[in-house]
Amino acid sequence: MFSVQQEGYVAILALHRPPANALASSVLKELSERLDAFKEDDQVRVIILHGEGRFFSAGADIKEFTAIETSEQAAELARAGQQIMEKVEQFPKPIIAAIHGAALGGGLELAMSCHLRIVAENAKLGLPELQLGIIPGFAGTQRLLRHVGMAKALEMMWTSEPITGTEAVQWGLANKAVPEEQLLDTAKQLAQKIAQKSPISVQAVLQLVNEARTKTFHECVEKEAQLFGQVFVTDDAKEGIAAFIEKRTPQFRGK
Repeated sequence: MFSVQQEGYVAILALHRPPANALASSVLKELSERLDAFKEDDQVRVIILHGEGRFFSAGADIKEFTAIETSEQAAELARAGQQIMEKVEQFPKPIIAAIHGAALGGGLELAMSCHLRIVAENAKLGLPELQLGIIPGFAGTQRLLRHVGMAKALEMMWTSEPITGTEAVQWGLANKAVPEEQLLDTAKQLAQKIAQKSPISVQAVLQLVNEARTKTFHECVEKEAQLFGQVFVTDDAKEGIAAFIEKRTPQFRGK
């Protein structure tokens, strides 16, 4: 279902499950396993996640819903999806979603779990679960709220109407919108810029930003001071400072 292409320190993870790249339980399980492998691979510093074919992902596999008979079974399905989305969001290496076609329901919930989002201008992003008489279950209600605010989040969910990639940038849901034919190249350019930085510094910033969701400001600035001290004495920091003084490009090794 997933294929991997490596370009330098960037891993491009492509989902191929035609026709709509639906997020069946088997897809989420494989995604989790792929992330475990990336975490241990020093040659992977940044990950791009995208869908092959017409869609990024049109959502959960509705056929799996027909096997659910109790509310507890439904809740367990939601919890399993939430765990994977949390794993993506808390992943120690940057994950960029490159979104074309449609990112709907679980597809958008997955995209929102990624750290950055590059979208095709004509892409469609939405949480249409209310059309089925249900609600988003993979933490979509919470992440959409964080990205776009209460009023727009409620509008998107209550109306079930998707927004375009261009609108997603305007609403704060995506970082950049480009013509679809430029999507993957734009994501790669961004990923390569990040991959050129010290992976130690990149991961430290990611850790601090993630912790800001659950800790107080004062706890986070104290953690920032601690990580600043830890990062400052690394070989990468010595290399970066020396390269700046010598007016050359630093060569970071993640040490």
